[in-house]
Amino acid sequence: MLITLALMLIMSVMLYGFGSRSHQAKQKKACQKNLLKIHLALEIFANEHEGAFPTMPGAQTSEEPLALLVPHYTADASLFICPGSKDSTIASGESFIRRNISYAYFMGRRLSELPEVLMTDRQVDTLPKSPAQPIFSTTGKRPGNNHHKYGGNWLYTDGHVEMSSALAPSSLVWTQGVVLLNPKP
Repeated sequence: MLITLALMLIMSVMLYGFGSRSHQAKQKKACQKNLLKIHLALEIFANEHEGAFPTMPGAQTSEEPLALLVPHYTADASLFICPGSKDSTIASGESFIRRNISYAYFMGRRLSELPEVLMTDRQVDTLPKSPAQPIFSTTGKRPGNNHHKYGGNWLYTDGHVEMSSALAPSSLVWTQGVVLLNPKP
């Protein structure tokens, strides 16, 4: 009976634990909701800044330009923490310029560029990608492991969100003047 109970416990952890596919699928859906809410703040910002999404000259991480959104365009700083990541929560209205967020940001995009990738879950690096190259962690280890090894989400300039596997489904390149910023490690 103890062996049966132990096996049931092990199987339930495998099926429903933090790293399981089903758990990460739920987390990716919650992450999509965060990205959609962030897009509303980004869109309001862009409408007030002649169609430009947040930029900060010399920015090295996504926290720098995206911190311009809190608290003026959204008070909910917790949106910038992916539910699938192990990043610390951020209090409502708190600036995260000195904290860590979970999302990569394509700084330099404009609202009129439709549809271009604007944000993603944390990526493995900030280089352009060819099809089938890893964009998110393939092992569940950092970097790019917001959703363990099960891929991530992409937010586009027009506000739609897509899920993908850990490998780039198509080329991911950007134009001059656009830079991909990952969050702080």
